[in-house]
Amino acid sequence: MSHPDGLDTIIGRVAGNGTANREARRTMSGALAGKVALVTGGSRGLGRAMSLGFADEGADLVIASRKLENCETVAKEVEARGRRALAVRCHLGHWDDITALVDRAYGEFGHLDVLVNNAGMSLLYPSLPEVTEEMWDKVLDLNLKGPFRLSALVGSKMAEGGRGGSIINISSTGSIRPAPFMLPYDAAKAGLNAMTVGFAHAFGPSVRVNCIMAGPFLTDIAKAWDMPAFERAAQGRRTRRDRRCRGVLRIRGVELYDRCHTAR
Repeated sequence: MSHPDGLDTIIGRVAGNGTANREARRTMSGALAGKVALVTGGSRGLGRAMSLGFADEGADLVIASRKLENCETVAKEVEARGRRALAVRCHLGHWDDITALVDRAYGEFGHLDVLVNNAGMSLLYPSLPEVTEEMWDKVLDLNLKGPFRLSALVGSKMAEGGRGGSIINISSTGSIRPAPFMLPYDAAKAGLNAMTVGFAHAFGPSVRVNCIMAGPFLTDIAKAWDMPAFERAAQGRRTRRDRRCRGVLRIRGVELYDRCHTAR
């Protein structure tokens, strides 16, 4: 799901100002030199933007999604920035795939410093009684079951490895303002919010676990939206902060990492 509040604005809500620490760490190699980030759903939209943002700041990347060719395309963009990249086909709703993803990531890089649980989906349905069990399971598997398993595996390795790390869950404003036409998705994201708190208690303080509750972004997924209806809904609640929903999606990996680095 892509999302309208403007992510760099939302990131600013996660924690206080980390500018001084960020600038002190910045080097010619990048503020995240030596770090490795795994981004799920990293082949397009918000995930691609975050992957390239991390790479711009010196991090190496593991890019995971169901379509390997799309991951490989983004991996080449990362490598063009002078960073290493590993493209992995992974269905985040299947735990066997998740185990294989973690094994490949650690086999290639030896450690992970950042996990971004970004992969997600919402299905269209005519009415709530017409939501099938298969639809419900698909949405919950990708948005909740997958992030649980991946966070459990990676978070435990981060905590036991001595390096610590950061887990960042991409949630949604729908998790606290659910809508009838997205109820399975919103319920899954509410579960992700709760899971964020639980994993923070489980793996903290060396592993920081935070979530970002974003509103809609106009990425490639928006091609399937009813844009006139979206515009009418947005007009009723648009504020000075979210007027940039029409603009280019901007996110820097270092800002995402730093904000969640200082959050408690």
